[in-house]
Amino acid sequence: MTPPPPVTDRAPSDPPGGLAPEHSGTFDAALGDAELLAARAALAEGRWQSARSLLLHTGDEWDRRGHRVTVLAADPGAHGRAGQWLLAEPGSADAATLLALALVHRALRGEEDPEHARASCRTAAGLAPADPTPWLGLLLLARTLGPETELTAAFKELHARHPEHHHGHHLLVAGLAERPPGGPESHEAYDMAERAAAEAPADSPLAVLPVVAYAERHRVLAAAGLAPAVPGPAPCAHWAGPRARRVLRAAFDWWLEWEHDEHPRRHLDLNHLAFAMSAAGRPAEAAALFHRIGPHATRAPWSYTGQDPWAAFHQARTHALATG
Repeated sequence: MTPPPPVTDRAPSDPPGGLAPEHSGTFDAALGDAELLAARAALAEGRWQSARSLLLHTGDEWDRRGHRVTVLAADPGAHGRAGQWLLAEPGSADAATLLALALVHRALRGEEDPEHARASCRTAAGLAPADPTPWLGLLLLARTLGPETELTAAFKELHARHPEHHHGHHLLVAGLAERPPGGPESHEAYDMAERAAAEAPADSPLAVLPVVAYAERHRVLAAAGLAPAVPGPAPCAHWAGPRARRVLRAAFDWWLEWEHDEHPRRHLDLNHLAFAMSAAGRPAEAAALFHRIGPHATRAPWSYTGQDPWAAFHQARTHALATG
């Protein structure tokens, strides 16, 4: 395998050492998107115009649009601000999409009727037929509330509009991972992830999706007591089989060659890779990834350990940097 990059190789925005503050214990879904952070702050203060400008300039960069809308919509007051925007600009697809995703978040928090959220997503989809983002809202609902038939139906519509949709693939793989396995290294989540990675362009971040599938199965197995919850100094058997080793090698080699600093959800992939390398007992590769992650730890997959996700991240990072 190609050796990992020096651990001093980090993004310019990373702090000295490339590490998150040891005791911050925080996760930010914006993942360092400065324009998104500004628009989210304005929205929280009751001003929707910055969100309007942000989504207008995002255009049809579907992964970035989905990321930005989802983060904006998570603000507790987003549904009210989006409603005000829609009153000011009736028929605005951007306003309708933000409102729909805000209602999705409210439904997932138990604050909204899921059927109202679903109807709002379909209304937004009608205003912007090419946009996969309203279908991402339906996918988020189906992932948590079911039924599974809605998960696959929403993914089909989303995939038709953007075959490489990053968030959509992650949600589908997470759902499939909960199905019973066919054998120790046989599972339809693995098959689906490898097929998507193979069909995507060579530079697509979906190359990391097979690792995500293994992490999602780790979540299911750990919850059932069939795998160690927290990556430790000894390699976890879940990551030790021939297929798992092949998946890890392919994803890490892809990262070395194709790393995309501009992808809006790249830090989620980096955290999945760091989690996998830690669980597989490969501290050198994990250390390189932790340095690249810098301050952008993500809740998933560290929340899959059954303990506080920040504690799990910090424990794995400390071990990797000490031994890698």
